[in-house]
Amino acid sequence: MGNPTGFLKYPRVDAGHRPVEERIHDWREIDLPLAERILNEQAARCMDCGIPFCHMSGCPVKNRIPEFNDLVYRGKWREAADNLHSTNNFPEITGRVCPAPCEAACTLSINSQPVTIKHIEYQIAERAFAEKWVRPIKPAQRTGKRVAIIGSGPAGLAAAQQLCRLGHEVIVFEKSDRIGGLLRYGIPDFKLEKHIIDRRLEQMVAEGVHFEPNVWVGRDITADELRRSFHAILLAMGAGKPRPLTVPGADAKGVHFAMDYLTQQNRRIAGDPVPTTGPDAIYAKDKHVVVIGGGDTGSDCVGTAIRQGAKSVLQIEILPKPPEGKNPETPWPLWPRIMRTSTSHEEGCVRRWSVLTKALSVKDGQVTHLHACEVEWIRGPKGWEMREKPGTDFTVPADLVLLAMGFLHVEHEGLVQQFGLQLDQRGNVVVKKWMTSVPGVFAAGDTVKGASLVVHAINHGREAARAIHEWLCTEPTLPRETVLSVATAR
Repeated sequence: MGNPTGFLKYPRVDAGHRPVEERIHDWREIDLPLAERILNEQAARCMDCGIPFCHMSGCPVKNRIPEFNDLVYRGKWREAADNLHSTNNFPEITGRVCPAPCEAACTLSINSQPVTIKHIEYQIAERAFAEKWVRPIKPAQRTGKRVAIIGSGPAGLAAAQQLCRLGHEVIVFEKSDRIGGLLRYGIPDFKLEKHIIDRRLEQMVAEGVHFEPNVWVGRDITADELRRSFHAILLAMGAGKPRPLTVPGADAKGVHFAMDYLTQQNRRIAGDPVPTTGPDAIYAKDKHVVVIGGGDTGSDCVGTAIRQGAKSVLQIEILPKPPEGKNPETPWPLWPRIMRTSTSHEEGCVRRWSVLTKALSVKDGQVTHLHACEVEWIRGPKGWEMREKPGTDFTVPADLVLLAMGFLHVEHEGLVQQFGLQLDQRGNVVVKKWMTSVPGVFAAGDTVKGASLVVHAINHGREAARAIHEWLCTEPTLPRETVLSVATAR
């Protein structure tokens, strides 16, 4: 490292945020980047630790973190950008929305504060775009092989870019009207403004990736049509089946899945004519909002509801409150299960843990109240068991209930059933070397893993692209009866 004792000289400095009283009145990103001098010092904190656990076990895409930290410290930004892009197709996105398992695995995390890896990654990516170092990378020659990718989330996009650069003809199908999947519609703009996605898509189009939005594969195009038209198929649809709430009143008006809620708001910001009132509107203004689920999606709902002018916001979680600071059950370098407060929580909401929803009160078809109780978790012979705590029942007003309890698995209706794919016990698609039980049909991302992180999806997309390329180079050319176009797709 350029400064092997930097971690002794400089304390960790986190990126700042716009003031709460300012940011809750708009939808712009909230982070305030560190000055270059401070960032240089933060990169200098990367110690010569011998075994870079940040790279080895922390980062799913295996970013070469000590290397780009050293390059930033020495002011070699162009080299740092090349280094980062060699392992990560979209560092400008992971630098914004990744929870940074690399920092949890940083050697300094054993007894100190880790290097600000995530923010350094963000700044490298932004510098690369500002200096126009991000340019199309076109293949030297084309292979003549056609690959269909179903889904334009991080797994599908990463695979598409890798396969296109290897010379294959790549067509990405997306059922929504815009490309990006949950990056586009599932993450609020105050965390990821959508022009960040668009500028990367411009690079991919220039490289030769072809995008087909507004095409619902499995309905507009069948599995058989895909097989006849492409040499290989990658399923990257995500884990779209949300976990439902199964209590009395759960089917009332005003009870919605989190993704439906977040999607509506992202469409409003994009300029779509989505109403804020009326039977089809999911909007929090002047309402008592209850968010069920304590993860990142629930946090996103909190920040969105606050910006929409909710009367109150309560977030409840069935699991117990995590410990502050260290958790002996998740020692370094594992991802620690500890108490975390997001920027949305800082903007004003009530949080409660170990809460079980028991019923919803409904009047004239509209939810009015949520009934719940406290629970305790006891370790039994089969693991942790939940028990209701007597005398802890309570009721809170609820005009809007948002279900952010996670996702079960990929949607089985459509392609999964049409292909007859093998599934695991959780309902995810089974793969071996990224190929499903059907030859030539691959799968990656949340379709395989279940709901997970963006950075895991990017890694899956890259690895699946490698497997597809190897398979296409060894398999004989398959006859194709048709070639799909926009017209036939619709």
